[in-house]
Amino acid sequence: MFDVIVVGGGPTGLMLVAELRLHGVRVLVLEKDTEPAAYVRSLGLHVRSIEVMDQRGLLDRFLAHGRKYPLGGVFFAGIEKPAPDRLDTAHPYVLGIPQTTTDRLLAERAAELGAEIRRGRELVGLSQDDHGVSAELADGTRLHARYLVGCDGGRSTVRKLLGVGFPGEPAKVETLLGELEVAEDPETVAEVVADIRTTQKRFGAAPLGDGVFRVVVPAEGVAEDRATPPTLEEFRRRLRAVAGTDFGVHSPRWLSRFGDATRLAERYRTGRVLLAGDAAHIHPPAGGQGLNLGIQDAFNLGWKLAAEVGGWAPEGLLDSYHTERHPVAADVLDGTRAQMELMSTEPGPRSVRRLVSELMDFDEVNRYLIEKITAIGVRYDLGAGRDLVGRRMRDIGLERGRLYALLHGGRGLLLDRTGRLSAAGWADRVDHVVDGSEELDAPAVLLRPDGHVAWVGDDQQDLLAHLPTWFGPATGTPERRPQAAGS
Repeated sequence: MFDVIVVGGGPTGLMLVAELRLHGVRVLVLEKDTEPAAYVRSLGLHVRSIEVMDQRGLLDRFLAHGRKYPLGGVFFAGIEKPAPDRLDTAHPYVLGIPQTTTDRLLAERAAELGAEIRRGRELVGLSQDDHGVSAELADGTRLHARYLVGCDGGRSTVRKLLGVGFPGEPAKVETLLGELEVAEDPETVAEVVADIRTTQKRFGAAPLGDGVFRVVVPAEGVAEDRATPPTLEEFRRRLRAVAGTDFGVHSPRWLSRFGDATRLAERYRTGRVLLAGDAAHIHPPAGGQGLNLGIQDAFNLGWKLAAEVGGWAPEGLLDSYHTERHPVAADVLDGTRAQMELMSTEPGPRSVRRLVSELMDFDEVNRYLIEKITAIGVRYDLGAGRDLVGRRMRDIGLERGRLYALLHGGRGLLLDRTGRLSAAGWADRVDHVVDGSEELDAPAVLLRPDGHVAWVGDDQQDLLAHLPTWFGPATGTPERRPQAAGS
């Protein structure tokens, strides 16, 4: 019997698996596809996802395969604005990296931590009781676990088997996407794209090398079955209609279509079964937030589910996954709805787009929108307290080393400038580091394993009142000797 079965081996599922394995959770991944996807859907990581990788010591792997791009307002409905100064992050850039590479790096990480991934295994049924979950596979196999998490995409089998409502709006517009060889010379393609994109923001053609381009073009209507890929002739026809040329496209590697359907699961937890990533929310790709939102779901859920499995989770900790992440997804959905309206070619939305562009010349507006899309503006409602409480903490320099290097193990952290505090009784879950860095604008902070601030202060009794909220009851384990940062 496994502790957790994760259905779906995409970036959300793989990130979750790695988080669970940090805490010794026995986990199995079931992926219905026999081979990793060869096509690229997502093209990069936003700031908060970059921070997540840094917090777990993975960022160097991603940097080695990606490319840094300036962080600007172009990611809000394609409106080009410079990035605001002094964003609250040590990583003010977008990391361009294809999803195929992201998937591979996360799979390698999961394997290093001892996760088992079974490909060609399709879930067709599940049941649960007070003690666990039973998963039925297409080949008749039955597997059992204490918990199961559906990370199996927008058409999630897990969500459907649970009967969880998925309210929202169906697709009203559709876009064709593919990787094709182009006969036209790259300079001409670039000129046409630049001209068409002055009015049609859902159009583009970017070179991938060896004469292959990633091409995006609005479809004529909405297909009855979006699972059926477009034909090459359909692609050519739409290119000619929108751009006046089909660029001589031929020899497609793959072709796909996506719509602007926007839906959010009514609940993220049903007993011992949970949902994460696209299984819990779908939205248009405006702003490139889908993969990032799923990775951040997994980062929030992983330590909480591990605590439940480990037996030290305080009451309500696992339910806080829905409480915290559901509103974040709702906000992303609203943002992508707004962006799709602003990318319309109709006169009304174009007028609103010009107004929004003018507003983004104000630093406060530009900063607000950038923080929203990159997710560094997310603040969980953890109750009253200082402004830091509920926010993720940026990486800061310490007297020796830096903050994120202390979070690689996925444990809680008491970062203490006073040297007077104690986390005795929670040493098996919380590291206590004494450091006098002036970059920490507080006497002490208690960080959850996901890097969000749970407490700020200098009062020992107040700290003792907050530790059980996130890390359960104290144990008899003596506190580790407080260490200086980097030791």
